[in-house]
Amino acid sequence: MLALIDKIGDWNPQLLRELKGRLKPFPVLIALVTSLATQLLVFIYQLREFPGDKTSTYNKYCNLRDSANLYRKLRYCPSSHIDMQLWWRDHWEYMFLTISVIFIFTLLVAGTYLIVNDLSQEERRGTLNFIRLSPQSETSIFTGKLLGVPVLIYLVSLAAIPFHIITGKLANIAFSHIAFFYLILVASCICFYSIALLIGIFGGSALSGFKPWLASGLVMLFLMVTVGMNQSSYYHDSSAFFRLFSPISITGYLFPNLFYKGIPVLEKLNFFSLPLGKNILTLVGIHLLNYAVWTYWAWQGLKRCFRNPNATIFSKQQSYLIVATFEVIISGFLLSGNFTSRYSLFNAVQALYVWNLLLFVGLFAIILPPRQAVQDWARFRYQKVSSRKNSFNKSLLSDLISGEKSPAILAIAINLLIAASAFFVITLNVKANVLRDNYHILGCLGVLLFISSTMIYATIAQIMLMLKNSKRHLWAMGTTSAAIIIPVFILSILNVYASNQDFIGTTLWLFTTGFWYGVKHSAASTIFAVFLCQLAIAALLNWYLIKQVKSAGESATKALFANSQQ
Repeated sequence: MLALIDKIGDWNPQLLRELKGRLKPFPVLIALVTSLATQLLVFIYQLREFPGDKTSTYNKYCNLRDSANLYRKLRYCPSSHIDMQLWWRDHWEYMFLTISVIFIFTLLVAGTYLIVNDLSQEERRGTLNFIRLSPQSETSIFTGKLLGVPVLIYLVSLAAIPFHIITGKLANIAFSHIAFFYLILVASCICFYSIALLIGIFGGSALSGFKPWLASGLVMLFLMVTVGMNQSSYYHDSSAFFRLFSPISITGYLFPNLFYKGIPVLEKLNFFSLPLGKNILTLVGIHLLNYAVWTYWAWQGLKRCFRNPNATIFSKQQSYLIVATFEVIISGFLLSGNFTSRYSLFNAVQALYVWNLLLFVGLFAIILPPRQAVQDWARFRYQKVSSRKNSFNKSLLSDLISGEKSPAILAIAINLLIAASAFFVITLNVKANVLRDNYHILGCLGVLLFISSTMIYATIAQIMLMLKNSKRHLWAMGTTSAAIIIPVFILSILNVYASNQDFIGTTLWLFTTGFWYGVKHSAASTIFAVFLCQLAIAALLNWYLIKQVKSAGESATKALFANSQQ
């Protein structure tokens, strides 16, 4: 055992540190007892339905249906006519499926909580700074965290695997399906835990006590929503990306009796019209590929901002690649639909807009630089003297597109153009009758509203991040959220609806995040007028932001000169 511990320490010192702090006799004993008790409870719970003297003749395990005369005479099924082999097979399957769901919720929810809570405590105690100074690589440190922090959760799950496999084999479930389940579960844990690590180091000690509950609560909500989605046979291409993140969905595909006996919903999954859901290998492959893509980006963010907590999570260049990747994936699912009417077209575009709105709100948090970074950039930017104005302008443009500390409004605009390409591809990929009715023109104008409104939200967020208040991140998050949510909330409360008969109400909806409801009932000239109005608002906000940046640069320069003269 000592030799094994030495090998672990040589391979990954951070993992050794985590294991030493958690693998104490009492916590290990509690973990094992909890696992065994859970398995026992699942087994006993299924035995409550064990057939007895009161088993009805209508029960599906009663074989009297073949004997019509005896079936009519008896109220209860004799024990000799109960198909116990079928009963045990079904109940072994129920136990297997119950343990499968427990695995998913325990590993993802509890594991996410432990990882975010551990990093929050390290930040609060100041020990995270010592880890930053260690010679270990970021990959080594976070691998140690990922493997070591939830080690007791791993222990609980490992102790239940033998019972899980045995119940699966007794239920005649193919071992290949069980292996695919474990593969998807491991990949989902790596992806979710990597994102949890990113959440744990993001924002420093701000919300340190609340972050673990927020992160694990969101994971719990996500899993509950996908459980509800999989209990229905309804499927839409816009939800395919959402389903790919949940191991619940693929579990329902591998074990169809988990939710209902019928065709698994994921059989309808298409990507660029390729029927990936028809084959188990392609479906498992697209899940693994999706997890791999977002795990890769999570680790890129970890490597970038761990050593420098004041840096943005991703650079501007990385954000362009992230948005392009996202648009390809979303477009691949949405383009599998047939746009034969304006309703199918607008439903697809609305779904793409909702996904992009969520993406760009997250993008504000990960690439908009804080006040200190912008102030440093402004101080050197406006001190810079060049004899050639053209080279100065080129340098400024380069800074705004790819600079580390410059305001990211231009980068957001470039990302919006990348996203707009997906909108235009979908909008123009319609049938002749939709083109004849010019609905594609309304769709394209709606994309312009998406660009202008998102620029307004991005500028508001950057202005809030320029505040001198120490809680500027919370102000940015609160103000941007209010600008996105409150107008829609007010119109809904006042029962203002978009319709062909209500011009004012429809126009008001065009100024909110729910503008797609207004686009369907508006003239092209009205939409374009609202777009120009939003451009004017965005221009005014950017003018104010430029003044803020100049003021911050000038004040920093004056303070620097004053200190040097002293």
